[in-house]
Amino acid sequence: MPHSIWLRSATAAAVITLAAATAATAAPAPEPAAAKAAAAVTTLRYDDSRAVGWESAIAAGVANWNATVKNVKLVEAAPGTRAEIQIVATSGWPQATLGPVRPGGSARVELGSQAVSQGHDKTRIAAHEIGHNLGLPDTKPGPCTQLMSGSSAGTTCKNATPNATEKARVDSLYAGAAATLAPTDGRVLVDAP
Repeated sequence: MPHSIWLRSATAAAVITLAAATAATAAPAPEPAAAKAAAAVTTLRYDDSRAVGWESAIAAGVANWNATVKNVKLVEAAPGTRAEIQIVATSGWPQATLGPVRPGGSARVELGSQAVSQGHDKTRIAAHEIGHNLGLPDTKPGPCTQLMSGSSAGTTCKNATPNATEKARVDSLYAGAAATLAPTDGRVLVDAP
């Protein structure tokens, strides 16, 4: 190979290599979709230390929400740390603050034993009341397939999982910028029949 052709080939290869290296360092690698999704999740802490006797129902209700929605996750607050959601046991009817509660905000759930004494399922009650904190109003009267139908579905109803419509509504309330912009409604909803 003559020297001038070899020199042109070597120079062209060097230019291509330099251009590729510059392009690789100039543009950051795209963020993996999983990392973007994880960054978009709103985390809310709950404190159930004053809900004695409801621990397993709360854990199951929280697990149902966490398995169903993707834009918000509920985690138990470490002792001594602030929680956005305070869950307490009471002797009256269940009630909760209508959200959507935001990080740093404040909401309350009262898990009333009066509903349990009338035959309503504890896990359904816990999941339903947490649904209020996440921004869902009651849908009474309604069928058992609607978690937010609450006591109107009757005492035989044990469904403690939000349906597709309820899931979509919560995900939309906690999607992207909406997670920080929309204020908590703040009304207290009492779930008496």
